[in-house]
Amino acid sequence: MVETNLTKELIDEGARLVKKLDERGLAPDVAFWLYFPEEQSWKLLLVAVGLAKKGPKAAYSKVQTILAKYAQEFENIRLEDLVLEKPDARVVELIRKAVRKGPVVRGFRIKNNVVDGTLVEDAFVYRASLSLNTPHENGFEREVRKIRAAQPER
Repeated sequence: MVETNLTKELIDEGARLVKKLDERGLAPDVAFWLYFPEEQSWKLLLVAVGLAKKGPKAAYSKVQTILAKYAQEFENIRLEDLVLEKPDARVVELIRKAVRKGPVVRGFRIKNNVVDGTLVEDAFVYRASLSLNTPHENGFEREVRKIRAAQPER
């Protein structure tokens, strides 16, 4: 989809896709729309450490299954609009440094920001976890984990 503006529909559908992935145990650690000026298009970049371990073909297949099963909810997103990125990709590192947020799927915009000397022209970030090896958890789950970790073993 060649789209120079990130529409409300794309933002909403991206959030729904992230939520569907979460529900299926395929939670992306990092999820954001990024504008590619040379193509004049937006791509939804997803980083899911667990999903990546299965290889790109399997990962894209799982995402395609969700898009097909819920086609009415994803009228504007096609598989060609998605990029399953590696956790150590430079653009992923830049977004993580720029936002320093947890797993909440709410979304916010980064526009014309320079991070580590690199311009991030335009991005809409749903999630950019600082640690790419921990499961997503809410505040309550995090507190329970901390309490359990502090207790001596019996």
